[in-house]
Amino acid sequence: MFSNRLLTVSVLCAFALHAGSQNYTDTIAGRTHRLGEVRVERRRVSKKVSAATPVQTIDKEVMQQLGLTTLSDAVKKFAGVNVRDYGGIGGMKTVSVHNLGAHHTAVSYDGLTVSNTQAGQIDIARFSLDNVQTVTLAIGADDNLMQPARHFASAGILAIQTEKPEFDDGQAQAFRFRVNGGSFGLVNPSIRYWQKIGQQTSLALNGNYMRADGAYKYTLINGKYKTEEKRYNSDIYSINGEANLYHTFKDDAQLDVKAYWYYSHRGLPGAVTLYNPVSKERLHDEDFFSQAVYRKQFNREWQMQARLKYTHSWTRYEDTAPKYQGGHQNDVSRQNEYYGSVTAGWTPTRDFGLSLAQDVSVNNLRSNINVSDNPRPANPDRVTSLTALTAKYSSPRLDLLANLVATYATEHVEVGTQPDDKKRLTPTVAMTYRLLSDEALHVRLMYKSTFRMPSFNDLYYLRMGNTGLRPEKAREYSAGLTWGGRIAGKVSVGATFDAYYNDVDDKIVAFPSTYVWKMVNFGHVRIHGIDATLTADMPLGKRLSMVVSGTYTYQKAVDKTEGSATYNRQLPYTPQHAANASLVVRTPWVDLGYSMLMQGKRWSSAQNTPEYNLKAYWEHSLTLSHLFDFKCCKLNLSAKVQNLTDESYEIIKYYPMPGRSWSVGGTVYL
Repeated sequence: MFSNRLLTVSVLCAFALHAGSQNYTDTIAGRTHRLGEVRVERRRVSKKVSAATPVQTIDKEVMQQLGLTTLSDAVKKFAGVNVRDYGGIGGMKTVSVHNLGAHHTAVSYDGLTVSNTQAGQIDIARFSLDNVQTVTLAIGADDNLMQPARHFASAGILAIQTEKPEFDDGQAQAFRFRVNGGSFGLVNPSIRYWQKIGQQTSLALNGNYMRADGAYKYTLINGKYKTEEKRYNSDIYSINGEANLYHTFKDDAQLDVKAYWYYSHRGLPGAVTLYNPVSKERLHDEDFFSQAVYRKQFNREWQMQARLKYTHSWTRYEDTAPKYQGGHQNDVSRQNEYYGSVTAGWTPTRDFGLSLAQDVSVNNLRSNINVSDNPRPANPDRVTSLTALTAKYSSPRLDLLANLVATYATEHVEVGTQPDDKKRLTPTVAMTYRLLSDEALHVRLMYKSTFRMPSFNDLYYLRMGNTGLRPEKAREYSAGLTWGGRIAGKVSVGATFDAYYNDVDDKIVAFPSTYVWKMVNFGHVRIHGIDATLTADMPLGKRLSMVVSGTYTYQKAVDKTEGSATYNRQLPYTPQHAANASLVVRTPWVDLGYSMLMQGKRWSSAQNTPEYNLKAYWEHSLTLSHLFDFKCCKLNLSAKVQNLTDESYEIIKYYPMPGRSWSVGGTVYL
């Protein structure tokens, strides 16, 4: 089977400074006067403030100063995000935007979406921040016309943008070696090599190795009793490598080619119930993908981007327990995706632009897991076509974005019932209006309709699969107010406030039938809430500065299914209140980073009764770092303490999180 796939969320916003000084001839006096320089400045407005939909970004410098080493750590800094963390270094971590579910969130890596059609969601624990330039979360729609259709079709996009080679004058190569180590047996070295190949071509190679035993202590609370326990089967061994080739042609067209490989072998720590911490579940993952992106600007009006991607994923899950026939379970799955995308853009005027994106993908799954009562696996193949037509209008005060996505999907199976073809149109409309001509004060509105296809697991997994499932439909509404400017002439401030409402129908859930659980379209979910963000950059002196940022999320997500036993109850693992704050102080001697994360109380079940209550928790972290600039190289040293107060908490019921931990690291730049 052949086909195609996704692309990237491009984030770009920069406005220029213009200065002028001229000589004038004074015709009255008959001689020339030289006037002093006149500087006209236009303040740079961040995309966070000017975008028609909520967009949040964290860059490499801030991630280093806060000691963030995993993608999940960075994502937890965003408003409106739920990260499900199953504990430990090797534990699975998934991300959901506005409680729509991880299936609705696309994870993009250098412009193309990461694929997992079997599970329908991405484990972001596999991604390191070692070579990442920025992490961006766009809720709803990003206003970049040249995206692939897959991005327009998603309810939210988590975009990872890696570093591209940059060389000083006369430099043809650059090398970086980094090593981190710390609690729970963590050892994590990595290397990066950049090479210039002529004036138009550069090569980037990255490698990362990590191992940890993951055996951490935790406090087990059972009523009035407390015992000190230790977490086992949370070890991990992983290695990944990446090669990138960047080339600019004589006509300024650009070609980026990437090959990525990741392998991990880890323990799945399992739930701690009735004082039983034993888990023998093991997971082996191997992922490979290669992708190419070609960009061509034909003239001022016309441009084109073409993308190709191939992905292969192999997974083996093992468990030993009496419940299995023969006492052992060994599930092996292989996925392939062939993906292609072309986006054509037309901008006849500076104010107006159109784009048409066409994506085609072919996915297949081969496994030893049987479907329903059949003795053989389904071995499904899925062909998906996405077509996105997008229009954008921009003026000094008003930006408008409209988009329509047409989806068609057809499926074939070797065993079992074949699902019906899926067809759907989903529109998006967004706008932002600058209320004051001399102030970056904006109001923004958005409506977006999306749906998510049932995953292969939803359709075919053992006896739970249901080939009659309908796509899960979601509608997003949001309204916000944003402002960016300066206070007292020096303090740069950006603030956003967004209220949102989501309406989800045909939600796919596991529901008990006569003898077994079954995947069904059951219910309606209504979600409303508030996201607020604030950032302030304050110079304190000649070589001193401070950056303060924070987010707050209020979220009410309830089951509105008529006749449901959990009608009007909060969905599991959804805190009504969540917040985080960060402080970075830069000095000539040391950079200090402090971060705080708070999650309010939650319920592990839709019953919302006291026995399912998960208490609120606060987690504090502190990082110290300093960059030494020697003649031969640069050396950055850092030290971090996480969970400073040694708080005992759970994000998922019966999956205790680590207490206080530490790590130290060093990076050499040559």
